[in-house]
Amino acid sequence: MINSLNFQGRLVRDIELKHTDSQVAYTEFTIAWSEKYKEVETKCFLRCKAWRQTAEFLGRYFAKGQEIAISGHMVTEEWDKDGEKQSRTICMLDKVHFCGSKASNSGTAAQSSNDDFMNVPDGIDEELPFN
Repeated sequence: MINSLNFQGRLVRDIELKHTDSQVAYTEFTIAWSEKYKEVETKCFLRCKAWRQTAEFLGRYFAKGQEIAISGHMVTEEWDKDGEKQSRTICMLDKVHFCGSKASNSGTAAQSSNDDFMNVPDGIDEELPFN
């Protein structure tokens, strides 16, 4: 059986990183996109979940409104609430990718700082350490 999804959309909200009792990182979020046929536009939403390094990566580099490409598989989660069985189908993420232009992704809360880099002053005649 094949259970594989690939979607591209925009994040509906900022990523909220959470941890289980055993300190395993996870996040749940929604991506949105629209499809237009003639004059009718359909808005689509997909609930997603990511674990461990993928969740940490999302929390560090993605924010509301940013374009994202995801790869994953569908799963059905089930639980009891007040004695009634509840369920939902979500996309469990395997991979996430940046997409869209850099300009559309700039200015997000996930920008890394440049504190680790230093400017090289002009006039230094040393040879670079690579060819």
